[in-house]
Amino acid sequence: MESSYYVPVDAPASDDSSPAGDPSARHEYFKPTDATLSVWSPTMQHGGPPSALMMRSLLRCDPDPAQHFTRVTTEILGPIGLGVNRIHARVIRPGRQISLVETELDVQQPDGSFRTAARSVGWRIRAADTGEIANGPVPLSPLPDELPSQIGFPDDSGEAVDWGTLGFIGTVESARTTGRNGSTPAVWLRPAIPLVEGEKTSDLESIFTVIDVANGLGTQLRPDRWSWMNTDTTVHLTRVPSGPWVGIDAHMVAGPDGFGGTFADLYDTSGYIGRSAQTVMLNAVG
Repeated sequence: MESSYYVPVDAPASDDSSPAGDPSARHEYFKPTDATLSVWSPTMQHGGPPSALMMRSLLRCDPDPAQHFTRVTTEILGPIGLGVNRIHARVIRPGRQISLVETELDVQQPDGSFRTAARSVGWRIRAADTGEIANGPVPLSPLPDELPSQIGFPDDSGEAVDWGTLGFIGTVESARTTGRNGSTPAVWLRPAIPLVEGEKTSDLESIFTVIDVANGLGTQLRPDRWSWMNTDTTVHLTRVPSGPWVGIDAHMVAGPDGFGGTFADLYDTSGYIGRSAQTVMLNAVG
């Protein structure tokens, strides 16, 4: 198993650009490791690690301890390749009560140029004490330390897809429990390796590393007959989550016109934290 999903690297000599033409702004550069590999293709990354790398970028962009992220939308604009990744965030709507932060992830192409492959935007809302009116679904149980766990998603019950330990999937620890959405189990997940070499992964970074997996957890479709790649992931948070474990109780609805959606309730070990939604492109295989 690799020791991290990304390794920080220096800017390629061929890249002398600056974000949005701002000479004072700087990109960060990373080399993805084989731990980022997608189950769909060995030439591109799974959506999870890039989502977490962009969450890291959002968290570091003009941070305001008086605000918390409440909604984050990640758009996958094309295959996220294995070349050097560069990333930069900016505040596009500043404010003391509400602010909006955006980050873009570019991938270096064989000719040395960079192509934007993914984008995330996150709303931040000022913190306040609303514990008196807090509510939410019953916590997911049992907790992960009360369940047998394993690396990857091998299926021995016929209840879910057997993803085995391919690429990124082989870096995720999982523990299965009874679900409430649809016919598939709920699954506790956490990454088994750090996001960036030499760094401690934050709780939000850890959670966003694995939330993209919801579309694979919420269906019993067989990958030898169908593909169901997501084009986006939107996460609505109802409180500040604490990681590294996140419980995902997902259900994919397949429509009759070539697309569908995966909707998941999300939990940490203290209870409900929000909901995610993904658009899914459906294709018959073969």
